[in-house]
Amino acid sequence: MEFKRLFDAIYHQKENYPQDDALVSKIDGKWVKLTSADIIDKVNELSVGLLKYGIQKGDKIAMISNNRPEWNIVDLAMLQIGAVNVPVYPTITESDYKFIFNDSEVKMIFVSDEDLFQKAENIKNDIPSLKGIFTFDKIEGADHWSKLSEMGKNVDLSEVENIKSTIASEDLATIIYTSGTTGLPKGVMLSHYNIVSNIESTGKCLPIESAHRALSFLPLCHIFERMVLYTYIYKGVSVYYAENLETIADNLKEVKPHFFTSVPRLLEKVYDKIVAKGNELTGIKKKLFFWALELGLEFDEKGNNSNMYNFQLNIARKLIFSKWKEALGGEIIGICSGAAALQPRLARVFNAAGIHVREGYGQTESSPVITFNRFEEGDYNLSTVGVPIPGVEVKIDEETGEILARGPNLMMGYYKRPDLTAETIDKDGWLHTGDKGEWIDGKFLKITDRIKELFKTSGGKYVAPQVVENKFKESIYIEQIIVIGENKNFVSALIVPSFINLSNWCMKNGVNAKSHKEMVEHADVISLFQTEVDRFNPEFGRVEQIKKFVLMPEEWSVEGGELTPTMKVKRKVIMEKYADTVENIYKNPN
Repeated sequence: MEFKRLFDAIYHQKENYPQDDALVSKIDGKWVKLTSADIIDKVNELSVGLLKYGIQKGDKIAMISNNRPEWNIVDLAMLQIGAVNVPVYPTITESDYKFIFNDSEVKMIFVSDEDLFQKAENIKNDIPSLKGIFTFDKIEGADHWSKLSEMGKNVDLSEVENIKSTIASEDLATIIYTSGTTGLPKGVMLSHYNIVSNIESTGKCLPIESAHRALSFLPLCHIFERMVLYTYIYKGVSVYYAENLETIADNLKEVKPHFFTSVPRLLEKVYDKIVAKGNELTGIKKKLFFWALELGLEFDEKGNNSNMYNFQLNIARKLIFSKWKEALGGEIIGICSGAAALQPRLARVFNAAGIHVREGYGQTESSPVITFNRFEEGDYNLSTVGVPIPGVEVKIDEETGEILARGPNLMMGYYKRPDLTAETIDKDGWLHTGDKGEWIDGKFLKITDRIKELFKTSGGKYVAPQVVENKFKESIYIEQIIVIGENKNFVSALIVPSFINLSNWCMKNGVNAKSHKEMVEHADVISLFQTEVDRFNPEFGRVEQIKKFVLMPEEWSVEGGELTPTMKVKRKVIMEKYADTVENIYKNPN
């Protein structure tokens, strides 16, 4: 059958790759499987139930949930009757929920658990359009989603089929509110075709097939994971949902996935844990571990490695890196990374280990993929975000250096904000990404910085903070960093240490610190970080070099408000939150 609307994906799967384990989740400690046919039955029952409840074509339905089969079932059920999915992050504030629900005029909200139900209950009287709240977990005093499904059991599906036939690929499918790093959320309107075109294009770049398994743990409310899930469904890949972020390591070993998507932050944490375990080794085992690690960091994906290097790498893969692969389940074929910049050194060492990490680039406004590093030899460059996907044009603005993109994946516009839409997509159909970039080898796109994040020192010199930050994060002791210095006479930084690696260093070097705060204030620790700063500073011009820094005692997080749900640093929030710290840096320039 033709794949024109998002809900066509599951019917395509049943017709071409019927699966016994199409969607799988862990319930009461056991993996519970849904077949392709099970999913379609549940989707149709729920579609009928939604119609009986009064949902009409064009109505907006919000979803706040962790990754689980119910998410995809509700999504497909509403889409095939023309309702519009408004997915929302579980981690945002009640005030953000109130703004999004009122802006989109949601008629119904689905939530996963009791905490989220309570959040929705707290603000329901402030949402005039809201008709009902339904939960995935069974919660006392709440309407369980099965109530809607029961309404649709053993019922004629003719009304659903009639509505399905009226849904065009150009129709609005979802409104995704981007958190952004400043200001109110903006509702990105994506049609079925916007996302379907992206699925078809990226599907040509991924070596996935119906015999494969995938582990899903990135939030489905983010377009990256959601688009990938549709791709899995369309291609007949079995999807297993991780229980939560803390159980990923165990779930990887249980599921033995062939693919999963990630963000750099998670890969950095995996790498840090691997290094921390290496530090716990002793004698020859420890020497072999760090020999293999150093070898991996010298890996050249273009194949410019000597015969001796390749010989040594084969030994390292058998003795050391094979254990890395076992930790990921032992059958991993590829990991797709997106949403933020991946450190090239991490990409090098994982690929040297035989774990194929590929970075891509895109935005919610582009459904989301614009470029992607392929898995075939010669079609990837680990210091870049890859080549444009089929059907998408990319160019660099000659005057500003901004990356511009054009293609069928570009959004319909911002909901109720034609002014912002006109600022973002010009009259010739080019999406202005806000990112600066350059071409490598004439085909690979490299992101150099965010245009809006460039700042000018008091001496009138521009500094691109992201470039400096990415280089400094190559230190095993630096977890997070923001470079500051706008309108100041020198550049400085706020640095969050990698507390796993720093704790190991403290134990080895006799630094007695009972807390993170004591650790970052210790003279020996500050001296260690000064050494790291001195090591990387020569990579940059004098104006860009970090002259002073402050070590932060706690990691920045989504819950703390310093990171967006996709793990991007909110510079404005951090600058406001630590205004006194920043002021003290520049009070005494010596």
